Amino acid sequence: MKVLSCINCPLSCRLTVTKCGEEIEVKGNECFRGHDHAVKEMIHPTRSLTTTVRTSFPGIPVLPVRTDGEIPKDKVKEAMRVLRAVVVSSELGCGDTVFEDLAGTGVRVIATSDMMQRRELRFTIRAREGEGRRGS
Repeated sequence: MKVLSCINCPLSCRLTVTKCGEEIEVKGNECFRGHDHAVKEMIHPTRSLTTTVRTSFPGIPVLPVRTDGEIPKDKVKEAMRVLRAVVVSSELGCGDTVFEDLAGTGVRVIATSDMMQRRELRFTIRAREGEGRRGS
């Protein structure tokens, strides 16, 4: 028996899942999505991965990224090991591919921030801080 919280709708039902041989029994779901979520979680659990990767830009040391799909739960640690070694050396926009085929899953890793906008924002913040110092 396994107890899960459904993440497919705002109800967040508490699901009780029992696997008897090939049959999976789900209790506590208010809608069909809860049943489907529980069955998927028992047979083939997957996760979306959100993290950061290093860059070679001094003003932007890390870039936020995410998978553009779900990866098998048992591949998450391997995926993090792979991403720990990634260093972005070109300026990327939001949605640009950072890494293809993460840990052999066929899932891409994409940027979730525009590096140029982040650079401009940092420049603007630094410029405003400098204005405050001059007035002192």
